[in-house]
Amino acid sequence: MSDILHPDASSIRPLPEISRLESLVGDILAEARSQGANAAEAAVSFANALGVTVRLGEVETLEQQRDRSLGVTVYFGQRKGTASTSDWRADAVRETVAAACAIARQTAEDPCAGLADAQRLAREVPDLGLYHPWNIEAPEAIELARECEAVAREYDSRVTNSEGASVDTRTGLTVYSNSHGFLGGYRSSRHSLSCSLIARDDRGMQRDHWYTLDRDAERLEAPRSVGEQAARRTLGRLEAKRLSTRQCPVLFIPEMARGLVAHFLGAIRGGALYRRSSFLVDSLGRQVFPDFLQMEERPHIPGALGSAPFDAEGVATENRAVVQDGVIKSYILDSYSARRLGMATTGNAGGVHNLIVQPTGQDWETMVRTLDRGLVVTHLMGQGVNLLTGDYSRGAAGFWVEGGEIQYPVEEITIAGNLKEMFAGIRAVGGDQDIRGSIRCGSLLVERMTVAGE
Repeated sequence: MSDILHPDASSIRPLPEISRLESLVGDILAEARSQGANAAEAAVSFANALGVTVRLGEVETLEQQRDRSLGVTVYFGQRKGTASTSDWRADAVRETVAAACAIARQTAEDPCAGLADAQRLAREVPDLGLYHPWNIEAPEAIELARECEAVAREYDSRVTNSEGASVDTRTGLTVYSNSHGFLGGYRSSRHSLSCSLIARDDRGMQRDHWYTLDRDAERLEAPRSVGEQAARRTLGRLEAKRLSTRQCPVLFIPEMARGLVAHFLGAIRGGALYRRSSFLVDSLGRQVFPDFLQMEERPHIPGALGSAPFDAEGVATENRAVVQDGVIKSYILDSYSARRLGMATTGNAGGVHNLIVQPTGQDWETMVRTLDRGLVVTHLMGQGVNLLTGDYSRGAAGFWVEGGEIQYPVEEITIAGNLKEMFAGIRAVGGDQDIRGSIRCGSLLVERMTVAGE
């Protein structure tokens, strides 16, 4: 058993007072000014975490972590330097600021470098319900994981092994400040329960898993539910077949559809655009998806995993359309990339905040019936995505569908296409939305892809 524990490991200690971190970032900015910087920004974070993994009924890992970090960026005109440390002592702060200043003095002027525009900074920090600490002690977490795994292993005799069940809980506090006068911080939490299994039959072994994730432990699925779902998913992959090479429609389940949306976001991210390394360069105002498709960012959904009152630069987050009627209405920009493009930040320093792909009304069963004859993709392997050209090729597994009904599992296949054609070929977005992340999307039906097999 790996044991990475504080002496008082029975439960997670409380977070420090936010005023302590606010005082620290104030000291950092003052030190930057005293060392000659004309502008600076600082972020300080603290986190507590408890993680337990049980395998075959025995505790395999039990870890408690207390992480803290400090990062500072200084500007000498438009020369920039950044440094970080996990040491909060006054001497360490001075040394870290000095290191950032030394870097800045050696770098070239960059006309796009600098803090976010003062008028775009958040004027208030609304309470979005992101902090729900789980006062669970290690013995109780062990029992939850043990119960989850036991249910899964007893579900069917073909479940022959386990890769473990895990309970993880994390709380954090982050404070950001800059020399425009912005100061903001908030607490957050994140809890999960997962189970991974191995099943065997005469044709071989298969592996799968399930997990539940939320900011509030009260909203997690029950251990029994997670274990049973992990078992059903694993058993469903047994007796998998291979397919001959063909072209057919492909239905991505929500977890896989979220990855397709992430590729789109990567292609309209500022860094890829100003480097002109994206197949969607100069695509603002162009139709890329069918006219029924809508994507919007909603960063203030109470308790959501992607919610945030401001981005990593202090810029206020706000609701906005990213795709409207299939047309790209906004890129994903921080201040630097926006300046490189001659545009304004979209408040996405650090990523998107609850990017929602609006469903077209069909439930899962209707999506399968609409697929009629084609492939359901439940797993993807490899990294064969080229955002410069849009070429897409990944290993896959899933189920073959005939007459609108699932017939049998398939494996050892490759699906291929071009993202531009795949996006234009989306025919429906399911209502089975997966909300376990910053991208919320249901299943996606793509009209045609190449499936390579035997």
